[in-house]
Amino acid sequence: MLLIKNGRVFGVGEGTCDVLIKDGLIVELSGSIPESAEMTVIDAAGFVVAPGLVDMHVHFREPGFEYKEDVMTGAAAAAAGGVTTCCCMPNTSPVTDSAKTVRAILKKAKVAPIRVLPYGAVTIGQQGSKLTDFAALKDAGAIAFSDDGNPVQNADVMRRAMLLAKEADMLIISHCEDADMAQDYAVNEGKASWELLLPGRPAIAEEIMVARDAMLAAETGARVHIAHVSTARSVDIIRKAKEAGVKITAETCPQYFSLTEDEVLEKGALARVNPPLRTKKDVEAIIGGLADGTIDVIATDHAPHSMEEKALPLTDAPSGMIGLETSLALAMTHLYHTGKMSIDDIISRMSINPTRILGLGESSSRLNLGAAADIIIFDSDEEWTVRPERFKSKARNTPFCGAKLRGRVKCTISQGEIVYRG
Repeated sequence: MLLIKNGRVFGVGEGTCDVLIKDGLIVELSGSIPESAEMTVIDAAGFVVAPGLVDMHVHFREPGFEYKEDVMTGAAAAAAGGVTTCCCMPNTSPVTDSAKTVRAILKKAKVAPIRVLPYGAVTIGQQGSKLTDFAALKDAGAIAFSDDGNPVQNADVMRRAMLLAKEADMLIISHCEDADMAQDYAVNEGKASWELLLPGRPAIAEEIMVARDAMLAAETGARVHIAHVSTARSVDIIRKAKEAGVKITAETCPQYFSLTEDEVLEKGALARVNPPLRTKKDVEAIIGGLADGTIDVIATDHAPHSMEEKALPLTDAPSGMIGLETSLALAMTHLYHTGKMSIDDIISRMSINPTRILGLGESSSRLNLGAAADIIIFDSDEEWTVRPERFKSKARNTPFCGAKLRGRVKCTISQGEIVYRG
């Protein structure tokens, strides 16, 4: 048995509370649970005790790119960041477009310290033309469908995908960028592109696709989730679609509420992501969208690359940054400690809402009697310095190296087992 004592428990109210865990489940919540010899006791005095985080957008690179990351190292990084469930995008090699590949990922995930769940691709090979077998992917264990990394450009293909997803009662996750506008440009079209004398990815490349997919969701009645929202107008489009009753949800990532395009001028390829870092106005709108609930989820888009790849010139280096081991601290630093959001609202965006959107069993994301003991214990105030060389991930590609953040994971519990202690 595992006993957590004296913590501020999410969803229980004011004051402290003890949590008793047995056989992977929460069996008692009380103001004071007596200790016994057979218990492992964690003193959480001064700490927050909350549901484990659910990151619905990661790249664990397996199969095919294990030199960047694999299921086990990705899961270890997740545990260190307080994440007890990760959902993996399908841009692997081979692409996760078959039941065989879905089952292979789930087999590997069985021995991971946290829950690792795969998405299935929308189109075969993520080529944007022929739809995958949604029913077969669902039966194999895929929990949603996405072509993240290779946005579905053809509106008819996306419409048919939504109709099939609705029939299967599954979610479509859309990476919204118009490929003709975005090309493979490295930076936002604006100050960064002008100073670097480079072509840029314009905000409209994202916004026009957000509008398209919102309209398709309205027309088909399907559920669509917009990945890594980065612009002010995207937030506005999603807000209006929600007001109109469209079944649309959205996520953003810590980099889009904490960094601007200026970061690229200083950090180069380490700050290259898709979609790109935008302007201060966009950052403010993202924070506003998180605060008012327009943006439902904070995910990481954890995208590991090798040091050699990120050492390439900005225009040649791959896009993406790692984020699992800094996501909670960035949210606490830039949202809670600035007074923009409460801790409870941050936990909702990082645990409750993604669980609900993915249909993982909403009770499992709350610390209720009988719920699975997926739990994070963290210090909301502790200051620490980001040192990527200490990360559990294989990768080190973060622009936050050396940053001082507030909020630190002290313990992660998955299915009743301690999988990380800080």
